[in-house]
Amino acid sequence: MAISPSFRGRGQRPDNRRQPSARINDRIRVPEVRVIGDDGEQLGIMNTRAAIQMARERGLDLVEVAATADPPVCRIIDFGKFQYESKKKANEAKKKQVIITVKEVKFRPGTDDHDYNFKMKHSRDWLQEGDKVKATIFFRGREITHRELGHQLLERLEKDLADVGEVEARPRMEGNQMFLVFAPKRGKSGGSGGGAKAADASGPKPAKPSAPPQPAPSAPTGGNSPAGTGEVNS
Repeated sequence: MAISPSFRGRGQRPDNRRQPSARINDRIRVPEVRVIGDDGEQLGIMNTRAAIQMARERGLDLVEVAATADPPVCRIIDFGKFQYESKKKANEAKKKQVIITVKEVKFRPGTDDHDYNFKMKHSRDWLQEGDKVKATIFFRGREITHRELGHQLLERLEKDLADVGEVEARPRMEGNQMFLVFAPKRGKSGGSGGGAKAADASGPKPAKPSAPPQPAPSAPTGGNSPAGTGEVNS
């Protein structure tokens, strides 16, 4: 039976198995590596095969931790523990990241006051929550000849948001769109100075009431008179 030359047979399926995040043991192809022991001790530059053998004798793995170094740096450690530590560090770094999103509000050159105020209040809320705001004005058809209307609207928005945001990117055109980017205002909180001003505004504190005068000691009488006075009570 003749086989058509266009028939190429069934190709092999791609290997979709997940590869390790770092090269370990026999996957390390370089001849020499700088080795760190499982106790953190610097073992120096070793032959890769010898380092793998040392790790296996200790019941551990040889894990490549710095592939770009010359020679690459490897650590003798349990690979499962290495993955756990790497994942833990990544989660801690992710928690410290400050994610700032950019919210967009869209206008037209002829946006009425009701629509403008609605979108301006949303922009104010977003800035107070720490997000950036991108205000975009769309021009259609011959509206592009009246760019001054877009500038006027963005200037109005800038004044209305001046107490909560500051301009990060000045108005500019991209095609038929004009946009302006606001960022949350820095150092908006008054700090300790506001408390001092409030204390001054409250006025002087009332003076504490003085203590009542103590009664004078009574004069001694009878036999308690001091000697030599010559006074006798009848």
